[in-house]
Amino acid sequence: MQMLKKNPKFAYMALRLSTYYHSEDIPALPGDNLFHSTELFRVLEQTPGYTPVMLVAFEGESPVGKLLSITRRQFSLWGGWSKTFVYGVGDYFGGSMKREEVFREMLAYLTLRHEEDSFLIEFRNLEEPLFGYRYFRANGYFPVKWLRVRNSIHQELIDKWMSASRKRQIHNGLKHGAVMEVARSEEDVCALFTMLRQYYLPKVHRYFPDIRFFLSLISEPSRRELGKIFVVKYKGKVIGGSVCLFSGDCTYLLFSGGMRKSYAWLYPGVLAVWNAMLYAREQGYAHFEFIDAGLPFRRYGFRDFILRFGGKQLSSRRWFRVRWEWLNRLLIKIYV
Repeated sequence: MQMLKKNPKFAYMALRLSTYYHSEDIPALPGDNLFHSTELFRVLEQTPGYTPVMLVAFEGESPVGKLLSITRRQFSLWGGWSKTFVYGVGDYFGGSMKREEVFREMLAYLTLRHEEDSFLIEFRNLEEPLFGYRYFRANGYFPVKWLRVRNSIHQELIDKWMSASRKRQIHNGLKHGAVMEVARSEEDVCALFTMLRQYYLPKVHRYFPDIRFFLSLISEPSRRELGKIFVVKYKGKVIGGSVCLFSGDCTYLLFSGGMRKSYAWLYPGVLAVWNAMLYAREQGYAHFEFIDAGLPFRRYGFRDFILRFGGKQLSSRRWFRVRWEWLNRLLIKIYV
């Protein structure tokens, strides 16, 4: 690749991009962002329906950035399709180039790599909403306003901003016999998986992965904690639970649910979230984030549910690119 220049007096070292399709081929890399880690790559590699690809940028022999993209294959009565998504915009560590300039090169390559095999490419969960704005636009992406909900759990009282009704539900659920635990056996994981699969099945906008994702998450050997699975039980039966990932100082809620119709008086869906929040606080995490608070519609049931835990609503965006150019151009005119 030719030398990248910022001005006539200074030239950057050439940037080299390497793509990895198997975890055993990925070299040891710095960085602490779980969503762009070799550990998460291995978990996804073991999950049917997912194809992870790790893109690493090097200056000479030194890695300066990495970006994990995830392609999900799904089949229906109308045939099969693939969607590629990325959490955040990568992980960066040193080098002579700015983060956005390294990202520019990786984004251009990723777009070229996936534009034929995926009907949609999506960048979600952006920590910095304006990061890479012009490079997304230059590669044909369009932004859609999105919302995030984040709780601060490093304060003395993590329920300080929680609604009175939510506190009452937690108290009543525990008072009437619900028990909150960390899932430590395969039996508990399988029971929760069966329950959550039924919960997410009618939610056409949400995809629920194969059980091997959950089993791999708790069994993956790692120098750090990748995630945890929590369960809510009543008389020994799993009636609710949640799944979280840990990255940096933040806990991310990936899935949660409960048998609220059968055990309404126990509030299993509420306790599933509260269980995870308490654990995150005990482990020293500073924030607890709900990974999908949805589009900024005035009425959205799930967002109303999570806001009652006392978190703050943050404005963000997601970037999308559709395979078909005519449709992509139309969507750009609508959203830009």
